[in-house]
Amino acid sequence: MKLQDQPVLSKVVNDLEVQVYSNRQSLGAAAASHTAAAIKKLLEEQADLVMVFAAAPSQNEFLETLIREEGIEWQHITAFHMDEYIGLPLDAPQSFSSFLTERLFSKVPFAAVHRIDSANDIEAECARYEALLKAKPVDIVCLGIGENGHIAFNDPSVADFNDKVLVKPVELDEACRRQQVNDGCFTELKNVPTHALTLTIPALTAGKHLFCMVPGPTKREAVRRTLNDPVTTACPASILRFHPSCTLYVDTDSYWEVPDERGDEHGVG
Repeated sequence: MKLQDQPVLSKVVNDLEVQVYSNRQSLGAAAASHTAAAIKKLLEEQADLVMVFAAAPSQNEFLETLIREEGIEWQHITAFHMDEYIGLPLDAPQSFSSFLTERLFSKVPFAAVHRIDSANDIEAECARYEALLKAKPVDIVCLGIGENGHIAFNDPSVADFNDKVLVKPVELDEACRRQQVNDGCFTELKNVPTHALTLTIPALTAGKHLFCMVPGPTKREAVRRTLNDPVTTACPASILRFHPSCTLYVDTDSYWEVPDERGDEHGVG
């Protein structure tokens, strides 16, 4: 990892490792380097592995760097994604399948890519995707955090730390839908689908290693709540504090404290 990709601050909150970077490019490069190292280590110990990816602009720098990492044996990796809109054609540019196909799935030779087909009967699709997820343990989850604290599409209104299923249909909060407009994925709120399929919180936290990339000023309050609020579904991402192997990557825009010249922390907002 390059010198400029070193964190300006590292800390641990409960079990969660937090690394703060000077900008989102350094954040993405560091997260990609660490993820690549975890992939290589796992493939020294086992024949193949399973990864779950998030589809969001917050992942752009990470994905751009990850596909350029040398020495990753992609042919031994099976890929999943963690959520998909209901009522949006799979080939629509805003679909998460399209997002990841353009930036990742078409760029490297995965052993297999399992896409959520939200055009299928919803109950049947949940059962199909859950069966695929149960076939082998998930090794690595690459995720972000939404402005309302969601992980995948587990908004506060539908999040359940003890969900009995791995995949479920959900109604999206207005705050979640508005974020899609803020991110430039849709031009107007009325165009954002109201429902989606999502991996549940137990499905995400079952991953052996989690890498969570959260850059940008619009995520500052969500990051603050994740690290400081009680661990409840009011901020679903707060559960990450109790995962045994999770690293949260933030930048000085999304983190509300930065070190001063003496190395002490002080608030920036």
